[in-house]
Amino acid sequence: MVPMKHDVIDLFCEMAKIPSPSLCEQALAEWIMLYCTDNGIPCSPDNYGNLYIPIPATDKTKPPLVLSAHMDVVGDDSPIITYFEGDFIRARGRTLGADDKVGIAQALVLAKDLIENPVPHGGVEIVLTRDEEQEMSGVRHFDTGKLRAKYVFVLDGNRLATIETSGASYTVAKINVDTFKGGHSGSDIGDQTRENAVKLLCDLVAGLPQGVFYSDEDGKIVTSCNIGGICGGDFNVTNVININAQISYSIRSSDAEKEEELKTFILDAIESFNEEYSNNIARASVIFEETLSIFKVEDKSIPDLFKLVAQGLGLDPKIGEGHVGAETHIYQKRTNASGEKFLPYIFGTADILNKHSIDECVDYKTMVKGFEFLKAMFVAFNGMTPVSQAE
Repeated sequence: MVPMKHDVIDLFCEMAKIPSPSLCEQALAEWIMLYCTDNGIPCSPDNYGNLYIPIPATDKTKPPLVLSAHMDVVGDDSPIITYFEGDFIRARGRTLGADDKVGIAQALVLAKDLIENPVPHGGVEIVLTRDEEQEMSGVRHFDTGKLRAKYVFVLDGNRLATIETSGASYTVAKINVDTFKGGHSGSDIGDQTRENAVKLLCDLVAGLPQGVFYSDEDGKIVTSCNIGGICGGDFNVTNVININAQISYSIRSSDAEKEEELKTFILDAIESFNEEYSNNIARASVIFEETLSIFKVEDKSIPDLFKLVAQGLGLDPKIGEGHVGAETHIYQKRTNASGEKFLPYIFGTADILNKHSIDECVDYKTMVKGFEFLKAMFVAFNGMTPVSQAE
C-alpha cells in the first residue's frame, strides 16, 4: 500500500521496476520517451542513447537552466520488486536505483507541470545520461554545445537540501606484480626463487593506505584511497605457484598536492618492493589513470539562492564540497552554445541511504519535499539577479 500519493512517488516506483544497469538503459529510456509523448513533453535521444528534453522558454528575458540526471544504476538486470517500509521505499534483495531515478522523477514531474501550468521562465533543458556509474560515457558523448544554459543542477546528491560546489578528483591506480618463475605447489614449493605473486601483492598492499589518507582540521575527508578489486590465480586451482596478480584502487582528492603525496607514497612502496626482489624474483609496477579532475565553482549566486529557498521551506541547507565523482566534473570542462563555461552544482533532493548496496532506500517524504524544493528553486532562479560571478 502506498502511504502517500504524489506524482513523484508514482513515477519513481514505476521507473525503479525497470532494470537499467550501466550501458543497458534502453528499456528505461524507451519508457521515459513514452511518458514524455503521453504528456506532451518534447524528448529525443541522441546518437549515444542519452535523452534531451527541452522545455521552451515562456519569457526569453529570463535565464535558461539545465537539469541533469543519469539513467543507469549500480546493479544488474534481474527483476526489481519495490516495497514500502515505514518512511522508506526499498527493493527486495537488490539495489533500489534511487541513485539516480529520484532525480529523473523530479525533473520529469517538473517538466510535466511546466507544460500543463506555464509560468514565466527562461526554459529548462533536461539531460538524462547513460553510464554515469562506470565511465560517465553518456555525458562525455552528449553534445553540451547545443545547450543554451550555463547553470547546471545535477540532481544526484544524497541528502535533501544539500548543494555541493566542489568535488574530489577520481584517479584509478592499478598495481601489478609479476614473478619470473612459477611452478608446482608441491614439488617446487621449497624453491626460494619461486615466489607466489598473490602473496607478494598482499604483502605490498598491507603497507599501503586504505580509507582516509588525509583529512583537514575539521575532520573533513580531503584525500582517500580504496581497494576496488584484487585478481590473481584461480580460486579452484591450488596446485600452482601464481606468477601474476593485480589490484585496483580508487584515489579521490579535493587537494591536488595531497593527491600527489599519496601517489608518491605508492610509488615509493613500489620502488622498495622492487629493490627487495631485484634478484630476478619479482617486479611490481603501477599505472595511474585520472578519470575526473577536481571540480570547483566559485560563483556564489546559486548557493546564496539555494540557502534562501531552503530556509523559506523550513529546510536546513547544507552547502559544501563532496568527496564523490559526478557529472559536474565533466560539465565544468565544457562550454554551452554561447561559448560560456558551465557552472554546475550537485543538488540533493531526497534522503537516499546506503547507496550502491542491496540496503539502498529512499525516504519518500523527503523525495516529495525535494520536488517542492526543486520547483521553488526553479521559480526563484527565474527571478534571480546573480550576486557574484566567477567564470
